[in-house]
Amino acid sequence: MKLAALDPAELSARLRGPGLLLRTGPFWLRIASQLDSVAGALATLYAEQESLLAGQPQPFCDFDVRIDAVSGPRRWLRPQAQFLFDALKPFKPMALPHASAMMEWGLNWCVSSHSHQYIIIHAAAVERGGRVMVLPAPPGSGKSTLCAGLVNRGWRLLSDELTLIDPASGELLPLARPVSLKNKSIEVIQAFAPAARFGPLTRDTVKGTVAHMRPPAASVQRDTESARLGWVVFPRYMAGSALNPRPLARGEALMALVDNAFNYHLHGRQGFDTLCDGVAAADCLRFEYSDLEQACAYFTALADAKEALR
Repeated sequence: MKLAALDPAELSARLRGPGLLLRTGPFWLRIASQLDSVAGALATLYAEQESLLAGQPQPFCDFDVRIDAVSGPRRWLRPQAQFLFDALKPFKPMALPHASAMMEWGLNWCVSSHSHQYIIIHAAAVERGGRVMVLPAPPGSGKSTLCAGLVNRGWRLLSDELTLIDPASGELLPLARPVSLKNKSIEVIQAFAPAARFGPLTRDTVKGTVAHMRPPAASVQRDTESARLGWVVFPRYMAGSALNPRPLARGEALMALVDNAFNYHLHGRQGFDTLCDGVAAADCLRFEYSDLEQACAYFTALADAKEALR
C-alpha cells in the first residue's frame, strides 16, 4: 500500500501511536512523531513509498526513529525538536521549525552510520538505459541541482545523497528518497520543473534555506532495481560558464570516490576491488556548467548514444 492511501487522520494516528512503517529502497523504517509538521512532510515527500496496513506481518525494521518537541521549558522558550534513534539522541536538538528537515538529515545519518553491508559514497546517483551516473561533489557544487534536473528530464533517481554499492555484485542500489535543495537551487528547480512537489521551506539552518523535492513516482516504483556504474561525474556549477566536460583519469576518479566514501575502510580488499572494477568500466569526467537545461540535454544525449551502441 502506498503512503498516499492513508488519509491525514490515520497517518497522524500511526505516527502518534506505534509508529509508521515505511519502506525506502532496501530499508524498512519505523517513524514516530507527535508533530504535525513531520506528518505533513511525510505525506508530501513519501506519498509513493510503500507502507503497511494494520495487522499485516511486520518486517524487520532497520531503523526505528522518533522526531518530537523537546519537553520542559523548551516547550515555550525557543521550542526545539529532538531526533531519536532507538531511543538514543545522536544529535543536539534543533529549532522546532527544522523538525522535518532534521528527519531527513537523521535518516541519512542512520544509513551512513549503520548500513555497512554496502559501500556508501556521499554522492547523487541517477540512471538511464541501465547505467548509473554517480555525482560526488562538495556542498555548493550544484550536485543536487543537477540531480534534480536530470530526474525531471527522464532519468531515474537512485539517491541524492547516499550512493549504495553492493560489494558482492558491484551493482548500485536505489534509495529514492527526497532530493535536498538549498537556497537559490530551490527556485531554479521550481522554475525548471513546475510539476515537482516540495516539502516545507526550512529557513535559517546552518545550510541556509532548505527544501526537499519529492522523488518522482517512476523512480520509487523501481526502487528494487539495481544497475551498473556507467559514469563518474564531478559537477561544478559556475555562473556564466559554458558547458565544459573534461575527461578525468580513472585513477583520479577512483581516489575521489574513496575520499567521498563513508565506510570504504571497512570493506578491505573487496571494497578496493569493487570500486576498481566499477570505475574501470565507467566514463569519468569533470563537468562545469551554468545552464541546467543544457547540462541535462548533454547527459541525456550521452546516455542515449551509449544505449544505441548496445
